[in-house]
Amino acid sequence: MSTKPEPQLDEHDLVARVRRHDPTAFMGLVDLYQAPVFNLCYRMLGDQHEAEDAAQETFLRAYRHFNSYDARRAFKTWLFSIANHYCIDRLRRRHWLFVSSDADLVQQHPALREPAPGPEASALMREQAAAVHELLQALSFRDRQVVVLRYWHELSYAEIAGIVGDSVCAVKSRLHRAREHMARIIGGEASLAVTLAAA
Repeated sequence: MSTKPEPQLDEHDLVARVRRHDPTAFMGLVDLYQAPVFNLCYRMLGDQHEAEDAAQETFLRAYRHFNSYDARRAFKTWLFSIANHYCIDRLRRRHWLFVSSDADLVQQHPALREPAPGPEASALMREQAAAVHELLQALSFRDRQVVVLRYWHELSYAEIAGIVGDSVCAVKSRLHRAREHMARIIGGEASLAVTLAAA
């Protein structure tokens, strides 16, 4: 007699199980958010190995401080906040800021591996990555944060505000300022929209 596969648990179910001290449930949350957390850390730190360490430390901190998680907030927002603050601490210790959007390095991470693109597609990806890299480098770190969280992780203004510790109005203002700055560099809002969509 065949058995039906167990349905995949969503974030809320996993969080509830962690609260009940289910030892396997937190690994489910790691599986769910491994790629997004690594991606966020990589774009902030610009180094694959540092991003892997930062992602691991993010999950360790989340596990150790799980009792402080307020279930009224989205778990993703809380987790990204931990990752964001840890990356800022690392950047402060390094005394230099660098955010890379090199698509080739991002694709090397096991959580993000997909079938390899052909030579023409790879060349186009490198060109797009270089264009986005230049745009991000032109921003202050605080403006860069909101751009990455908005356009790479598609978070709402309220979620971004919760992560970076600003008001929604401040986030909107920073995002508007960053878009204007990038649009001036790339030659208009239309060109900027195409570049960000392709990144």
